Amino acid sequence: MPKRRLNVSLIAIVGEGLLSRLSFGLISFTLPLYARHLGLSLAEVGVLAALNSAVAVGLKPLAGWAADRFGLKRTYLVSIGVRSLVSFLLSLASAPWALFAIRTAHGVSMSMRDPSANALIAEHGSEKSVASAFAWYQTARSVAGSVSRAFAGILLTITAANYSLVFLVAFALSVLPLLAVALYVQDADVHAHKDESAVTTEPVRVPPKVTRFVALGFLIAASAEMLNGLFPVLATEYAGLSNAQTGFIYAISTCATIFAGPVFGWLSDNVSRKLVLTTRGIANTLSSVLYVVSPTWAGIAVAKTADDMGKAAFRPAWGALMAHVSSFDKRKRAQTMSWMSMGEDAGGALAPVLAGFLWATWGIAALMGTRVLLAVAAEAYALLITRTAGERPVSRARSAQAEARTVAVLPSLPADE
Repeated sequence: MPKRRLNVSLIAIVGEGLLSRLSFGLISFTLPLYARHLGLSLAEVGVLAALNSAVAVGLKPLAGWAADRFGLKRTYLVSIGVRSLVSFLLSLASAPWALFAIRTAHGVSMSMRDPSANALIAEHGSEKSVASAFAWYQTARSVAGSVSRAFAGILLTITAANYSLVFLVAFALSVLPLLAVALYVQDADVHAHKDESAVTTEPVRVPPKVTRFVALGFLIAASAEMLNGLFPVLATEYAGLSNAQTGFIYAISTCATIFAGPVFGWLSDNVSRKLVLTTRGIANTLSSVLYVVSPTWAGIAVAKTADDMGKAAFRPAWGALMAHVSSFDKRKRAQTMSWMSMGEDAGGALAPVLAGFLWATWGIAALMGTRVLLAVAAEAYALLITRTAGERPVSRARSAQAEARTVAVLPSLPADE
């Protein structure tokens, strides 16, 4: 049995996810509250929360092409730099228009970052544990985001809601990932031997076989991200919780996702991707019901934890699916992944806007009822397309590519993972 090598690049990418989310978890918690402080309505807060995803939707295919053309690592570094600038500018913003402009810049950084990061994980992860690689990456991001949101609630409380200070702390944290990526991440070898003309002259368009996965990403993100940017408002204004109590809920959900992410990654690699994907819809439905029937601290905490565990189930299975679909033409791996993740961004962009409108017009019950319907539709469609693109293609891909892939996993993974 060959001895495992220390996969420094993959560890560094996971480290980037951890450090970046420590920064932007602070922003995710604070920005909606700051927007309300500046006088924005619930509907306007929903638009603000969705704006970065909306911008990424339009730019991501071009950014994926650029990552394939100019290098995954280079594009990755540029995206992290732009995102750090976003954190700094938020500390200076004092008018609503500035928040929207800065959120737009965040969308630009997302469009560059997601395809390059996903492609690098797919290249540096092993064929038999690619879902686990995505699981560790997403777990690091989720845990860091929850910890920083909990810290944001406490920081806002002890500083009497000094929003600028919180944004400056976020900026300081956002610089650290640049060092990790610059020093330790290696660009994928496949890009050093590609046909440059094929990448530069071919138009940026979605391959027909990828379209169904774009739709899947849209449906799942639409149900999962409806409360993105609105949860702090829901907890404080609807459930009547304090900032500190709301922050503590993020800490509770973190404890669950620390274990759930790697477990679901292993299940996706070794048991059933369909089972893991279905867990997302169940968790989404359960949380939606709890938000309505139990608007207490305990009820909101259980609902939020269920939501985060559902996301922990979806991410590794979705990452493995992206890696599989994009592996058939590695010269365009980032571009293929950009189309697939574009569906996620579209759902993430439209859902908070819809959520804000439903909440403001018909109340919280209408919002959560719509969320349940979207979750059911997403799971039904996922089962439909994974009938032909789920377990069996993964097995064929493994047997066809086993000799060509280097087995390299995170050193902390057990031997059977």
